Amino acid sequence: MPVTPSGLLVIDKPGGITSHGVVSVVRRALGTRKVGHAGTLDPMATGVLILGIDRGTRLLGHLALHDKEYLATIRLGSATVTDDREGDVLHTASPESLGSISDEQIESAVARLRGEIEQVPSAVSAIKVDGKRAHALVRAGEDVVLKPRRVTVAGFEVRSIARDHAWIDLEVAVTCTTGTYVRALARDLGSDLGVGGHLTELRRTRVGGWTVGEAVGLEELADGPNPAAHVVALGIAAERSFPIRIVSAAEASYIVTGRRIPWADPPDSGGALAPSPVALMSADGSLLALAERREAQAKYLAVFAE
Repeated sequence: MPVTPSGLLVIDKPGGITSHGVVSVVRRALGTRKVGHAGTLDPMATGVLILGIDRGTRLLGHLALHDKEYLATIRLGSATVTDDREGDVLHTASPESLGSISDEQIESAVARLRGEIEQVPSAVSAIKVDGKRAHALVRAGEDVVLKPRRVTVAGFEVRSIARDHAWIDLEVAVTCTTGTYVRALARDLGSDLGVGGHLTELRRTRVGGWTVGEAVGLEELADGPNPAAHVVALGIAAERSFPIRIVSAAEASYIVTGRRIPWADPPDSGGALAPSPVALMSADGSLLALAERREAQAKYLAVFAE
């Protein structure tokens, strides 16, 4: 049986499946249980989902995936329990109220949601309240009030506006930090305009440096002749994600056995610490470990050498 390669897999998640459901499909396709995902996409959402395969699961907690980009459709005119199209409608706006909202008012309300903001996450979320997921509490009929979080919405742009007597649909592009709920942006935009709002479509187009253009579709992966060919090897993933330090053969032997290697300051560093984490790699491009400099030695955050 072929050996499953270790590395990262960039999936273009289809709608109608959970992130854990994607993991299950990938496990079957690659013949390994060692699959995990970084971050979560709602079942309704599509787009970039980063998975770690075999030893690649050790990378997931260290990747710089803080900034993300989305394309979304926001429907103004009604609010829902879940802040998206899948929830029960809480209230709807009158055609007169919708008709009184100008494009300029929409743009102004969108602008107020840019930058560093305090955002209350959607109640139907994976956030834990007293040890239980918020979405489970909501579905059990409990009222859930989550604390606001400080997030950064670097970009929130309206690309098109479509109108009907019962709704206004906005096609938007969002760039934001981890922890930002695009559903909550839709909710808050509708609330600001006094007509309610919810999300009807959501597609994640980028996570950190990984884009949907390089992602493989789940069906293509599962039905293709060589699913393993889509896995980004550990060394390549490391080169794309971290500063690199090439170690000697002697240092590599230390890493394999868990002994720390010396890490002196470069002559021109002025004593500044190296960025953390740094990928320690062999001359042949193999990823040996992720490490940070600690008291002139390498402290290993994750070891990949075998």
